[in-house]
Amino acid sequence: MFDALPRGYALHEYRIDSVLGAGGFGLTYLATDSNLHLKVAVKEYLPSDFASRGEDSTTVLPKSVDATESFHWGLRRFMDEARTLASFRHPSIVRVMRFFEANRTGYMVMEFVEGKPLSEWILTRRPLPLMTLLALVGPLLDGLDIIHKSGYLHRDIKPANIFVRADGSPVLLDFGSARQLTGEQQELTAVVSPGYAPLEQYHAHGKQGPWSDIYSFGGVLYWMLTGTKPVEAAARVREDILVPAAQAADARAYSPEFLAAVDWALRPNEDERPQSVGEFKWALLAGGRTEQFARTVPLDAANTNAPAVAAPSGGKTGVALEPERVKRVETELARHIGPIATVVVRNAAKKAASISALVEAVAVEIDDARVRAAFVKDSSGRVASQPVSAPGGPTISQKFTAEALRKAETALAQYIGAIAKVVVKRAAGKARDEGELYLLIADEIKDPAERKNFIRKAVSASRPPKR
Repeated sequence: MFDALPRGYALHEYRIDSVLGAGGFGLTYLATDSNLHLKVAVKEYLPSDFASRGEDSTTVLPKSVDATESFHWGLRRFMDEARTLASFRHPSIVRVMRFFEANRTGYMVMEFVEGKPLSEWILTRRPLPLMTLLALVGPLLDGLDIIHKSGYLHRDIKPANIFVRADGSPVLLDFGSARQLTGEQQELTAVVSPGYAPLEQYHAHGKQGPWSDIYSFGGVLYWMLTGTKPVEAAARVREDILVPAAQAADARAYSPEFLAAVDWALRPNEDERPQSVGEFKWALLAGGRTEQFARTVPLDAANTNAPAVAAPSGGKTGVALEPERVKRVETELARHIGPIATVVVRNAAKKAASISALVEAVAVEIDDARVRAAFVKDSSGRVASQPVSAPGGPTISQKFTAEALRKAETALAQYIGAIAKVVVKRAAGKARDEGELYLLIADEIKDPAERKNFIRKAVSASRPPKR
C-alpha cells in the first residue's frame, strides 16, 4: 500500500481512484476511464520482494542488480497473463480490456467486477442448495473449457480466484500462473496452492493438462460442500487420508452421483481423473453412473460408450433412454431456460418411459405456448397433438405480468443468485397471486431473519397502492 500510485494519478486515460488490493506480485487499483466514464480495475506489476517505487513516486525499479533478472522475468510473465486473458471472451472469465507498459512496469486494465469473493459470498449461504451450486459450477466450467480449448491451463483455481458478481454470476480471476500447452509436453514451473494443486504441479516435469485444473476445481467444490479444503496432494501419496466428499458432505442435500464426481476429480493419479471439462461436467450435471468413473467417459453424444440415462432402481419405468437423444433434448431446452436444463432433463429422464414423454415433461418449463409447441415438435420429431401447457389452471402469463416476475427474480437473486430465475418460474406455476408467489420463493432463503424480512418487504411491495 505504501508503494501505491497516488490517488488522482493519470495513467494514460485512466485516473487512479483507490487501491482495491495488494499481493506479492503487485497492486490492483480502482480507476476511472476518463474517455468512457467507466469504472475499471487496473492491475500493476510491482513484486514486493525484488522491486519498489522510485523516488519519483511512479517508476518501478528492481531493488538491486541481482534482482533485475527476476524482475524482468516476472514482467514478461505478467504481460503474458494479460495477453492470455485478452484472448478470451466468456462471462465467467474476467475480461482484459487493454494492457501496456508504462513507468518501467506493466499494467492490465480489466472490467471492474462488483460483488464478493467466493470465500466471503458463501459464508452466510452454507449449505448451498444443489441448484444454487450447479448455477455457479456450470458457467465456470464453460469458461474453463474455453481456456483449455484455446490451449491454455489456468493452474491456480482456488476459492480466492473466484468472484461472485452482484447478480449471482461467477467469474474466474487471476491468470498469473496460466500457461500455454504445446503439442509436446513442456516443462512448466511449479505452482502450488496447498489443498487445491494436484501432485503433478509440485514439480516442473509433472504431467500437467486439463485434468490438473479439474483437480483444483474439484478441490474448490469439496471446500464448498464441506467447509474445509482437501488434504494437500503431497500428503496423499503414500496413504490417501482425504475423507471422500461422499462421506464428508451432507448426503441428504446432494446426490451420490454428484459427490462421486467430486471425488473422481480429486483422485491423486492424474490418469484416473476426468481428462476434459466435458467429462467432468457430464458427471456433475448429468449424473453419470459412479461405477463408470474408473474410466474416461467421452461427453460426445455420438459415442456409443456413453452411459444411458436410466430410471433409478425401484423407479417407475426402469427404461433406459438413448443418451444421444437425451442430450439433444437437453441442448434444445437450454436455449429457452439456460444451463439449468441439464438438471431438469436429468430428473425428468428418471421417470420418463420414452423420449416423447421426456420432451413433454420438460416442456412445461417454457412459458410461451408457441415456443413450447415448437420445442416439442423439434425435440420429439413429431407435431404435438396440442400445445403442451402447465398442468391445471391458468398459465403463468395469465396470472403474472412479465414485470411482476422480473421484480420477483431481482429480489430473490440478492439471496440465491442467478438460480432465482428458475425458482421464480417454477413457483409462478403454482402460485395464485403475487403474495403467494413471494411466500413460495422465500423458502429458498436459508437465514430465518432474512427470509422474514424478504417476505415482509416483497409482499408489501406487491400490494396495490391505496386510493
